[in-house]
Amino acid sequence: MHPSHLPAPIALRQADQLTSLVENRTVYTLEAFELNVFETHRTAHQVPLSMGNLVLTTMLRGKKVMHLAGRPSFNYLPGESVVVGQEETMLIDFPEADEDNPTQCLAVAIPNDTIRQTVDLLNEQQPRAEEHLPWQLDTLDHAHFQNTPELTGTLERLVQLSRDTGRVKDVLATFTIQEMLVRLMQTQARQLIFHNYKQHVTSHRFAAVVQYIKQHLTEQITVEKLSALACMSKATFFRVFKRELGLTPIEYIIQERLAEAKRLLRNPLTSVADVCFRAGFNNTAYFQKLFKQYEGMTPGLYKKQHAV
Repeated sequence: MHPSHLPAPIALRQADQLTSLVENRTVYTLEAFELNVFETHRTAHQVPLSMGNLVLTTMLRGKKVMHLAGRPSFNYLPGESVVVGQEETMLIDFPEADEDNPTQCLAVAIPNDTIRQTVDLLNEQQPRAEEHLPWQLDTLDHAHFQNTPELTGTLERLVQLSRDTGRVKDVLATFTIQEMLVRLMQTQARQLIFHNYKQHVTSHRFAAVVQYIKQHLTEQITVEKLSALACMSKATFFRVFKRELGLTPIEYIIQERLAEAKRLLRNPLTSVADVCFRAGFNNTAYFQKLFKQYEGMTPGLYKKQHAV
């Protein structure tokens, strides 16, 4: 787990502060949202939880197994988030929780008015690239996902504001929850396009762009070529791609090349220099710098730790 995907830790409650060993709840109520911190300190199964409003949950510690209506059960781990629909009941298992290894989870309950105002504003003023795919929150197909650094940063600010005592915290919280909703929808848009691009390659211009990048990863890829594929000017393509997906086309290319580099580094017979060029980079110093920036370690150390 890269540290940029995991929000800053929140101190656990002391034993004498707990009112329950299963889903002990600490609540911070603001005008724009309600933030909850849940802790579980013993194993438990099929624990029901319903929050009323739509909820964004984010795991901080430990492991849960989630059971949601209409979906197969799944492991829920730190650095991941789940969107749970309004009035939807979660059934949760805590197979490993104990005093030494408690689970801890954030749950941000968001009123419908806040969501509707944010979505309407985006659709009116910052529409997505395809008119048939307006901005909206997905509570089913793309509701379980790996956090992005941007979403994580917004969640950290929500926690800080919730615990603040300043007079203007509700004003700041309103802006921050709107930003979080935008980050959340961008994250879901990335899930749709980056992981399911083949299904949408004829109906979404960015899916065609993603397919081209994946097929030509080791070649020189220009923004001019990508913008032509998207049938947009270079400036419009760059701006709309970042607005919709939360990162620039160049950042996406770098991430894809680094993912390929990590795959190649797991082969014990490859050298770091060989991996650099095979993953589409043309300068080993630049490759090493980027790899450490994104992964928190050098390619050589990654190879030592992960070579099979």
